[in-house]
Amino acid sequence: MKNIPFLDNWLKRRDLARGTAVFGPGADGASETQGLAELLAECELLRVRAGDAGLELDDSPASLEALDQLTPRWRDDPEELPWLGNDAGLYLGSVIVRTVAGAAWHLWPSGQPVVRLASGREINVVEFGLDWAVNGAPELSQVYAEVSEL
Repeated sequence: MKNIPFLDNWLKRRDLARGTAVFGPGADGASETQGLAELLAECELLRVRAGDAGLELDDSPASLEALDQLTPRWRDDPEELPWLGNDAGLYLGSVIVRTVAGAAWHLWPSGQPVVRLASGREINVVEFGLDWAVNGAPELSQVYAEVSEL
């Protein structure tokens, strides 16, 4: 992840980690994998902020384009920024998992959720979500378009 000085300092002061980590038993069946996908797709803060702007997130690629068009009011709130970025990354990952053949959630040993493509390539979607929330780039729809072509 890119070094973002003000965000790094803010997170250190609050003793917070960047991104989401998921801990628990390994996925040994479809129900556990589905449960993980449902958990990661919640993205409550992002869904609330999108709803406040009149956008209902329907887990489609088109919704990523709509998110890219929102006025980034969350940048005015340094406390909300990392959480919204985390949610944006998880939402991006959820859309990829639901719409790209062979894509699935995978957990790194640290508990960091990533999307593993059929090719074996792993996409750290939380990193992309944080970059989007802080900088507006890359756009979520752009990341999706690149990933869906792989």
